[in-house]
Amino acid sequence: MLSSHLFVVKLLAMPGSVWRVIVAFVALLFSVVSVADYAPMGISGVRTVNVYQAKALYDAGAVFVDVRSDEEWSMGHISGALHLDFQRDFDKLYQSRGISHTTPLVIYCSSAECMRSAYASAVSVYWGFSNVYYFRSGFFAWMLEDFPVVMPMTAMYLQNPQVSSR
Repeated sequence: MLSSHLFVVKLLAMPGSVWRVIVAFVALLFSVVSVADYAPMGISGVRTVNVYQAKALYDAGAVFVDVRSDEEWSMGHISGALHLDFQRDFDKLYQSRGISHTTPLVIYCSSAECMRSAYASAVSVYWGFSNVYYFRSGFFAWMLEDFPVVMPMTAMYLQNPQVSSR
C-alpha cells in the first residue's frame, strides 16, 4: 500500500494536466478501498483458525464470542456462543470474573469482510487473554458447513409464515 501512495505523491508532484490529478485521486481511492475490504489474515498474539479448526475448538469446549450487532445475532449465531456486541458491550469480557485469562476464546463475526472480530481479538490479547483464536471466516462459513447454529428469525417465520403480496 505504501508504494501506491508514493506513486500518487510522485504523480501529484509532476507538472502537467488535470488528468494526472484525477488518475492520482482514483489510484489513492482504490488503494485505500482495497485494504479496507477484508479483515487481516492474522493478528499478533492470536492464532487464526479456519472453520474446521474452530469446530474442533467448539467440540473441546472453547468459549465462542460473537461480536456482531444485536440484529445480526438475532438472525443467527453459533450455538452456545456468548454475544458481546463489539461496539456496545465487548468490555464485559474484560470485567468478567467467570472467564479466566487462559480460557480458550474463539472470536468471530460474520465473515472475512468483518473487521470487528479482528479488533476484538487484538483487544483481548491486550487485556491479557492468552488463548485467543481469531475465527476470520466467521458465522457464514460455520453455517455453510452445517455446524450447530441457532436461527431464531427462521424459527419465528416457520411458526408464523406470511405470504408476500408482491
